[in-house]
Amino acid sequence: MNKRAFIVISGTMFVSMLGMGIVTPFIPIYADQMGASALEVGLVQAGFSISMIFTLLFIGRMSDRFGRKVFLCIGLALLSIASLAFIWAENPAQLIITRLFQGLGASMHLPIAQSYLGDITPEGDEGKWMGYFNAVMFSGMGMGPLIGGVLTDVFSISTTFIVMAVLNIIGFVITLTLLREMARRKASREGELSVIAPMRSRVMRGVFTFRMTTGFGTSALMAFLPLFADRMLALSASLIGLLLAARTPVSILQSYTGRLADRYNRRLLVVFSGAVSMVFLLVLPWSTGFWTLLVFYMFVGIGQSLGMPASNAYVVEEGREYGMGACMTLFMLAMQIGNGIGPVLLGEIADIFGLVSVFYSAAGFLLLGVLIFILMVRKPSLNMLYNR
Repeated sequence: MNKRAFIVISGTMFVSMLGMGIVTPFIPIYADQMGASALEVGLVQAGFSISMIFTLLFIGRMSDRFGRKVFLCIGLALLSIASLAFIWAENPAQLIITRLFQGLGASMHLPIAQSYLGDITPEGDEGKWMGYFNAVMFSGMGMGPLIGGVLTDVFSISTTFIVMAVLNIIGFVITLTLLREMARRKASREGELSVIAPMRSRVMRGVFTFRMTTGFGTSALMAFLPLFADRMLALSASLIGLLLAARTPVSILQSYTGRLADRYNRRLLVVFSGAVSMVFLLVLPWSTGFWTLLVFYMFVGIGQSLGMPASNAYVVEEGREYGMGACMTLFMLAMQIGNGIGPVLLGEIADIFGLVSVFYSAAGFLLLGVLIFILMVRKPSLNMLYNR
């Protein structure tokens, strides 16, 4: 493992996700204050992912051919511009357009950073290093809401957009000056592969479906948990930020659960993680105040922390055969399909059945994803505890 490259790529990802986490949870409230309906709130949240859905596939394959660094730099530059564009938005339609632009930048940064990491990860240690990377990434996203909540309460939400822009500019400078282009892993079937060729693999189809339905749960939390806390429990922006920042200590668990994914049955880890997240999505609407909502939210995060490094490790293994950039971007595409379709569909459900129905619906989609994963990803002996 090239530890210098790992530190640089993880550090820039932390800075980028910190900036994104500062404002993303408050964008639904920002749109709501502009008079947006629940469906429009969903579209604002989904715009980010919708843009990524249409750009991820060809960007991933292009990075396999032309290198990772150029896409990482362009992505961070676009994220910086999008951060400032939020300040100029005056209505929900302009917010949606800004989120589309932000998604374009993210599609050049998030999956390509993971592809870079996949290139330098030693065989047999996929779960370990992906776990470390996920812990850093989600810690940045988790700390962001707390900082954003305080900035919003003390100054204004415009201040949070400026801070997000500055953080992305810092990430751009670090990537440009300190990150070197590394040799990319050659796919064993490189000459015969199309962009979506990794989907020939049953493992990729199972992981793709699981990640997509997990995206529904993530979108329910990011788009509608702040609204639930604001409308139903009357929590302040600082408390909402503190609530969402609870993801940080939970995310650090991935530095440990990643090593579990290298030692134990990855399939069981993924299934168990889905079950834990699903249960606590179901009970989350029963929250009576800040503390119960905090506990339920943290357990959803614990569930995700158990399964994410294991599913990442599956993708790294498949990437060695089908192309690391292609597999990582398909994995990211799965999440963005969930995050893109989820807010729109769940927003429509909220308009018809009420806000709490989005959490029940997200749990149902996750159950479907776990069942499909079980069918697609099979081990020779399900009774064996160890993978190896």
